[in-house]
Amino acid sequence: MAYSTYTNLQVTKDNNVLTIAFNRPEALNAINDAVHKELVSIFPEVNKDDDIDIIILTGNGGAFSAGGDLAMLRDQHRDAVATSKGIHQDRILQNAILDLEKPMIAKVNGPAVGLGCSLALFCDFVYATPKSQFADPHVAVGLVAGDGGAYLWPMLIGYARARKYLLTGAFVDGQTAADIGLITDVVSEEDLDATVDKTIKKLLNTPKYAVRWTKASINAGLKVTASAVIDVSAAFENVSMFMEDHKIAVEAMMERTKPNLTGK
Repeated sequence: MAYSTYTNLQVTKDNNVLTIAFNRPEALNAINDAVHKELVSIFPEVNKDDDIDIIILTGNGGAFSAGGDLAMLRDQHRDAVATSKGIHQDRILQNAILDLEKPMIAKVNGPAVGLGCSLALFCDFVYATPKSQFADPHVAVGLVAGDGGAYLWPMLIGYARARKYLLTGAFVDGQTAADIGLITDVVSEEDLDATVDKTIKKLLNTPKYAVRWTKASINAGLKVTASAVIDVSAAFENVSMFMEDHKIAVEAMMERTKPNLTGK
């Protein structure tokens, strides 16, 4: 596979382990249109690559991913073509990851927010440091959680807790995320690489097709829920991108001021 063509994602291969790293450290690995397009492309490629058995998803620099790029969101406001393309790509991305049978490990050292958080939670193992933070704050920028959070959080931590975080956009630290079952485990920053390596070795010493097809069986139930949620949440997110409060919230966040919301 031509992984060298990816520039916004740093893709490195070590034998049968592929590491995909968000590569915009200067922007806390925020996901702009270029990153989004590469994400949509890479997972189907990995799924077809017989030389890859395990995927690591991580971020370069001090963040996993800060989520959607605010400047991109501002520029897409009330742009029907750009908005519909983005929503369509999100649906493709979610389904591609849900269809991925090879185990994927998220290595999180820093914030994982919005789509970045959803991408981490899609992984089969999520290891984070105490300083890591997880959040799906779509509502904070006037949007509907349309990129996976609406079904991932309830499936992982239950509906009551999921509502607490999704309806307020609240952040949860790495230790709390592990305590409530949102992620696999929290480990010290010094032990993060070793913990991931230990999991890789365990997986490589387990019959790989048993692992893959067990994952596929687990995901079969998740896909039933996802299929009921994706179209609804994507449609609502699309509509919310045309609301005036979305633009106001994004601009206020960019300027680090309090938004003067209108309710429209």
